[in-house]
Parts: sequence; C-alpha cells; structure tokens
Amino acid sequence: MKTKTKTRSYTSIIWLIVVAFIAVGLLLFCQFYFGDSVSNTTTFYKNTFVNGVDISGLTKEEANTLLQTDLENNIDNISITLQSGDKSWKLSGSDFEIVGNFENSLNSLISYGREGNIFEKKKIENKIKKDGLYYNVPYNELLGGVDEKLDNIILEIESPAIPASIVFNPDDEVMFSIKDGENGVKVDRTTLMEEINTAISSKDTTPILIPFEQIMPEESLEQTLENIALRSKFSTDISASSQNRKDNVKKALSAFNGMIVEPNQIVSFNDTTGSRSAENGYKNAVIIFNGSYTSGVGGGVCQVSTTLYNALLRADLEIIEVCHHTLPPSYVPLSFDAMVSEGYADLIFKNNQPFPIYIKAYSDGKSATCEIYGQPLEEGLTITTKSELVKIIGHNGDKIISDTKGEYSNHVLYKGEYYRLKYPQEGYITNGYLVYKKNGEIIEEKKIRHDKYSSQNGVIVEGVYEMEEGMKLDNNGVKYIAPQKVTQENYENAKKKYHLE
Repeated sequence: MKTKTKTRSYTSIIWLIVVAFIAVGLLLFCQFYFGDSVSNTTTFYKNTFVNGVDISGLTKEEANTLLQTDLENNIDNISITLQSGDKSWKLSGSDFEIVGNFENSLNSLISYGREGNIFEKKKIENKIKKDGLYYNVPYNELLGGVDEKLDNIILEIESPAIPASIVFNPDDEVMFSIKDGENGVKVDRTTLMEEINTAISSKDTTPILIPFEQIMPEESLEQTLENIALRSKFSTDISASSQNRKDNVKKALSAFNGMIVEPNQIVSFNDTTGSRSAENGYKNAVIIFNGSYTSGVGGGVCQVSTTLYNALLRADLEIIEVCHHTLPPSYVPLSFDAMVSEGYADLIFKNNQPFPIYIKAYSDGKSATCEIYGQPLEEGLTITTKSELVKIIGHNGDKIISDTKGEYSNHVLYKGEYYRLKYPQEGYITNGYLVYKKNGEIIEEKKIRHDKYSSQNGVIVEGVYEMEEGMKLDNNGVKYIAPQKVTQENYENAKKKYHLE
C-alpha cells in the first residue's frame, strides 16, 4: 500500500512540472508572437517623418521636443500664397502664433505597426523602413489664427446660388417671365487645408489655387410661372372726379403697381404711398374731414385704398387693419370702404398664402382698378362680398350758427338771412360679409365688418347784423330741416343708394 501512495505522489509532481513548463512556454510564445507593448523608451521606426521632420529612432518625448523646436525656429519662414481668379492672398508666419503641440499625434503614431503578431509587426516595420512613414499634423491645430484668416478669405470667394426668379412687369403685354438664376461658389475647405499643410511642411512656396465647386440653383420656376393666374379684380368709378382727384388716384395706384408681396409679408398702405403732400406730388381735391366734405391735399387716395381693399378680400388675403369713413362713400357698398389718413388710419394687409402675390394697379381716367395675381383660387371657388343694413340712425336736423367772424359775409350779413353750409345726413349701422361660393353654391358666409357711420347735423349760417328800418330780405330758399323720423322708405332708399341688403 505504501508503494502505491509514493507512485501517485511522484506522478502528481511530474504533472505540475509539465503544466508549469507549458505555461512558461505560452508566455514566452505570446511575448515573441505579439511583441512588446509601447513604453516611454519605445522609439519611432527608421524613416518616420512628421511635418517633414525626421524623427527616426527618437522617443515620443524627444520627437515632441524636436518638432516644437523646429516649428518655433521656422514659423517666420512660413509663406503661403492663395489664389482665386485674379485675387490673391498671402499668409506668413507673422500672422500666427504657436498654440498647440505634437503630443497627441505622436501618441497615436508610435503605436503604428506595433500591434498584432510578430510577423505582422515585422512586415509593417520593413515597409516603413523601405517606403517611409510620413504624417502631417494639421497646422490649424498648431498655429493660432489660421482658421480666422481662411474664414475672411473664403468670405470674399464664396457666394450663394441665386435661384431663378419671377419678373413682374404689369404694364407689358407679357406680364410674367423668368429671370435665370446664378451659380453659387463653395470653397472646398478640407482640401484647401490639406494643401496648406503640405505646402508648409515641404516649405513649398508655389501659389495654391483655392479649390471650389459651383453650387447650382435647385428651384425650377417653369411650373410656378404656368400656374400664375388672376385671383381677383376690383374697380371703382372715378369718371365724375375732378382732374386733380384723378391725378391723385393715379399717383397712389402707381405706388402698388408692380408690387410683389412675399409669403407672410405685411404691407402698409400709408408706408407704401408715402406722405400725401404737395412736395410728394399730390394735389388739392375733395376730402372728408370731421364729417364734412372739404378741400385738401391728396383727395381721392381713400378711393385707391378702398379699391385695393376689395381686391385683396376677393383674393382671400388677410386684412390686419382697416377703417371706415365718417361719411358713407358713394363708390362702394357700406362696410367695404377703407379710409386712410396719415397718423391714425391705415390699410394693412398680409400675404397669408404660401406663394408670392403680384399687384397690378392702374387708372384709365374713368375707373380705378386693382388686380391680384398668384396661384389660382381652388377650382370652382369664387369670393364676393355682401353689405347688410342693420339700422338707420336718424339725423338731428339743422343747426343754425351765427357768422360772427364774417367767414360767409358774401352770402349772409343780417339776422334772418340764411346760407346752407351742409345738409343733415342720416347715419347707418352695417355689417360686411365675405361670401364663398363653390360652383355657384354658397359654402360659407363670414362676417368681417361691423361699422357705424354716425349721423350728421345740417348746418345753416345766419348773418349777425340788425336790419335797418324799412329793409326787407330776399327769400334765399334755405329751408330748415327738422330732426329725422326714420321710416321704411328711408330703409328702402338707403339699400338702393348704397347697395345694401
């Protein structure tokens, strides 16, 4: 029994020795097969260059010191000329300062060819010794100011592509045409930086042609042009107006003729037409002021704003601001006038469509007309307006005033002598609706206005002097008008006069 125990002990010892030898052998094989790991004493392979500097046989620390010293010694020798067309720019070392180092790049570079098995390592090492290993650290990582210099140069070269555009000539027989777009220029910054790095490393002073590509406009407008159509048209009568008033109308219309309104653009009538002054070319004509018709510079401009307003409504564009007159105008149904006055009343609209709109505005001496063009309304859709009379506000009759300042002495002098300055005017409360029809059938009525046109007193002027004994006044035909009692006949007359429902 003792002999068997000894035999087993010897066998175990032998197996332990065998396993130990195998482990040591594997360790030695791995070390031989996979090679040593990189350490601080590891040196670069022969024939290794960084930014043109030979770092063969140097450690990382030694190579970094050599490269930094070389950069510091040679920065003043940097001279790069960039060219594009007939322009050129010169970059020199004095434009820059050293802000980086080579350490990170060297950490990566020293590991090259030292990974994998011993055979792969030897193969790469032999290739490097034969062909060389050349690596460039980008100079924009080492020198401060390179990117900024390039940014300024590129700004002078690059240009965006200009897309084709629609040309609108409202007074020509062919109103719409296409202006061709222009190619843009985009600098290939990556390639340019590579060429600069190579030139600095090799100390090559040959001018570098800045690489770029042309950017073609993407949008084609042929289909857009084909789809432009008349969305709406509205006219008002000016045939009975004075020549001065017609001239004012024509001038205000010209401010909008040919206007292109881009999507979401907001337009102010007052800003567009400018000051209604003699200096700006406007003339004296009848205007409404403080509830009375009187003479003023720019008379007739409100008819233009009203004409434009009604065209905009029928084109389904957004109205941001609109005001009504104090007196009902005769050239458009109530609740569809658009008074403008510098400082407190404007017509402001917005192109709420996803495409441009185009305005043609003109006068032939008999009417004022505004046409709105753009992508057509939905097939079969028409937009009209409806004015509704809600209530007549009866006037309070005549008010008699004395001519104490003698302003009307050519008409009246004595008490009991009368001159009518103004007739009383009934007022109105009205509503305005937009009516949408599809193939002639009403699909929607939208209330957009509720207006009050206040009633106006009549004004009679009486003289102030006492008549001498025996004097007798001629009958001048002025009859006093009492406060109004509103009747059904008044409603019928108002509906007929102002095209109300």
